[in-house]
Amino acid sequence: MKTLAHSGGPGPWILLFPLFWAAVVIGGVTLLRRTARRGGRGPWRARTSQRGPAETSPITLLGRRFAAGEIDEDGYWRRLSVLDEQFGRGGKEGAA
Repeated sequence: MKTLAHSGGPGPWILLFPLFWAAVVIGGVTLLRRTARRGGRGPWRARTSQRGPAETSPITLLGRRFAAGEIDEDGYWRRLSVLDEQFGRGGKEGAA
């Protein structure tokens, strides 16, 4: 009875193993990247519930409200001037 080892080697089907593992790795990376884009926590992110200071700053929230159409342009500029006095923004020097 001939076995696989005595019949001249495994044959061309052996190429399926690297292709299978390449598909598994590419699929895993794709899944992790899509999860991170949707706001999910990937394995590389810290497990904190606090957001960074840039995400919760009043100026950022005001900009989001203006972009969503909740406030008009006049209200945006009025509120922004008040927030600039209180919180300030970097890079304001040299503005005319």
